[in-house]
Amino acid sequence: MAQEIKYYRNRIHPHQFALYAAMGSIMMMFAALTSAYIVRQAVGNWHEYSLPDIFYISTGVLLLSSVTLHLAFRSYQKGNARMYRGLLLLTGVLGVTFVILQYYGWQGLYGIGVPLDGNPSGSFFYVISGVHAAHVLGGIAALFVAVFHALTLQFEVSVRRKNRFALVVQYWHFVDTLWLYLFVFILVAQ
Repeated sequence: MAQEIKYYRNRIHPHQFALYAAMGSIMMMFAALTSAYIVRQAVGNWHEYSLPDIFYISTGVLLLSSVTLHLAFRSYQKGNARMYRGLLLLTGVLGVTFVILQYYGWQGLYGIGVPLDGNPSGSFFYVISGVHAAHVLGGIAALFVAVFHALTLQFEVSVRRKNRFALVVQYWHFVDTLWLYLFVFILVAQ
């Protein structure tokens, strides 16, 4: 008797697996950057400075964007097209606002004598926050694709669209949580 071989499909969608792998890589990169921050700080020649208040505001804006995106996803699942579209668009605006506020925060740092090419303490902050902002821009691109679909495609709740939107939500929550970690890390490490 020939033995029957059964094949089972993985329980995780390939796109979700790719997203998790990418997020794992991003986490490892930021773990390396924060570890290097700690090691370099211990060497000495480290200037102390206070972060401009605009970074606190930008953090609040990013956290609010996570709330609006979560509510947009719930609205989508419940079939509330108008709320879904409005909250999704608001999330995109908040994401862009975060990046703009980061830029003004960098200008504020420069204004108090913390240039990019100066002391390593400032350089590390610029690099860490700049690389994070680049990942936020990637999330904004995904958000604007989601907004485009929300505004141009006929509204329907389908498994395919739900899975695609869930990937955007997961990545956005990831970059928000990552910024919260980085921001608290910088505050505590100073």
